[in-house]
Amino acid sequence: MALVALILIAVLVGLALNLYSAEKLFIGALVALLVSEVLTPAELLKGFANPGIFTIAALFVVVGGLRDSGATQVLRRYLIGSPKSRRSAQLRVLPVTTLLSAVVNNTPVVAMFVTLLQSQAKRFNLRLSSILLPVSYASILGGTCTLIGTSTNLVVDGMLQQSGLEGFGLFELAWVGVPLAVVGLLYMLLFSHCLLPDRDGSAEQFDQVREYLVEMVIQPGSELVRKSIQDAGMRNLPGLFLVEIEREGQIISAVRPRTVMEAGDRLVFAGSPESVLELRNIHGLVLADDQRFKLDAARSDRRLFEAVLSPSNPMVGKTIRESRFRHRYSAVVLSVSRHGERLSGKVGDLTLCEGDTLLIEAQKGFLMRYRSSSDFLLVSKLGTPADTDESRAWLALFTFIAMLVVSGTGLLSILESSVIAAVAMMMTRCISYEEAGKSIDYPVLLVIACAYALGLAVAKVGLAEQIANGVLTLVDSPYMALIALYLATVALTEMMTNNAAAIVMLPICLSTAESLGVSYEPFAIVVMIAASASFLTPTGYQTNLMVMGPGGYRFMDYVKFGAPLSLMVAIISWIIIPLVWPFNPGL
Repeated sequence: MALVALILIAVLVGLALNLYSAEKLFIGALVALLVSEVLTPAELLKGFANPGIFTIAALFVVVGGLRDSGATQVLRRYLIGSPKSRRSAQLRVLPVTTLLSAVVNNTPVVAMFVTLLQSQAKRFNLRLSSILLPVSYASILGGTCTLIGTSTNLVVDGMLQQSGLEGFGLFELAWVGVPLAVVGLLYMLLFSHCLLPDRDGSAEQFDQVREYLVEMVIQPGSELVRKSIQDAGMRNLPGLFLVEIEREGQIISAVRPRTVMEAGDRLVFAGSPESVLELRNIHGLVLADDQRFKLDAARSDRRLFEAVLSPSNPMVGKTIRESRFRHRYSAVVLSVSRHGERLSGKVGDLTLCEGDTLLIEAQKGFLMRYRSSSDFLLVSKLGTPADTDESRAWLALFTFIAMLVVSGTGLLSILESSVIAAVAMMMTRCISYEEAGKSIDYPVLLVIACAYALGLAVAKVGLAEQIANGVLTLVDSPYMALIALYLATVALTEMMTNNAAAIVMLPICLSTAESLGVSYEPFAIVVMIAASASFLTPTGYQTNLMVMGPGGYRFMDYVKFGAPLSLMVAIISWIIIPLVWPFNPGL
């Protein structure tokens, strides 16, 4: 018991301090449990047989089919249109985000709306900081409405079934999820304008949401050679500012309008990434390649992309030079933005963190190759939107709706219907076999399987029972135990992944229910809701981290805007859950 407690604490500390990625920490825990013989090999591999894992894998493919077929774009066009103001964007986007997230994985939904809102922000001067975080929170609330709304619900349901207990229906969680979603949406619509920051700069100056440093070199024969800054039109570039000129190792920091440029000068610009497109149109002005990593492709084949690093990216914690970014992705990092602010210094020497937004130059196939990669939370093309073939969009939508109908009516289990839908997506070419494989987030599945083994060990050695007894010494009723376990799950999910928090807490909740002699159902529902209710930190939920860079958010923005929402979700859950799922059914 002491050894398992030590392993559990080590994993929690490692996740809280971001020492290693989640999958590395849980694999380490798995090895420790095997070597110490706490679990047998058969018990250790039980997590990989969890029905929830296969359901999640199949749903990744189904959602990939919706994306690749253009179905998500069709939904966006018909349900959202083109909002032209902050209020219009919130009224249109937030309810639709909640609705889609109830039946589709949150991540692609949020990625779709981030890309949409970025393009609308340029056209109508919308402030992204007032809308992107509510989009993430709306997707979280939508995920609480159905069993397939989030992978956490499927994992908990699968664990219950493996334990010989009855699971939940597809729409059973709507009893608590829908009220949470309605109240949450009202809160965000009413208070986002006064609780969220206003960091959207003017069109003439920097784009404060994503501000970068970009270095360009004047080649011999360029139209800029022997011209002054003013005569060359470099003084009033839209969205750009000439910070300094480096000439033969000397820095000219106070660049005057009459400063004459020479061949070989390195011009350092600060500004929005889209403005780099204008710089590349100037004859003889090229991107600095002392990096760092000159691309082999012809210039006409290169494109600019923006990518947000995921926590599982192997480059996190390393410098760009150490991570061999060019070799790994066949791409060049031009600049890095963190929390809405550019990072100064040599690009190759910058140490990367999860949530960093990278300005990348790569071949035009970069988006197709890495938009489904677990290395990035978000990959978007700058300049012009990516073209999507929508010829199979309605076929993909029909397949998806059929999956919901047959699983919702009980004709097939969620696992069976999702696997059939995934196969149908591939057979009808809504998604290719190659893209289907890429769309599955394998690190997430690995964390779930390893965390299941840790949860099994917590129950097997009696640690879950000990913790449950400790909880019962502090509270004197099932209702108070429910509240205490809810708070413990929320605290865990802010430190570790929501799936891992649910897997660790479920055995404790089941032991508590057994000790009290009451139904397990309200405690299982509490785990599902509390593990998803991550509104306080950017790292507690993947979509929160996804919007951090594009929205220019800082840590305290999540606390300020998320704390009231987290409290409301908790109170509503404490009221509704015991009413819908009584502690003593039949009395």
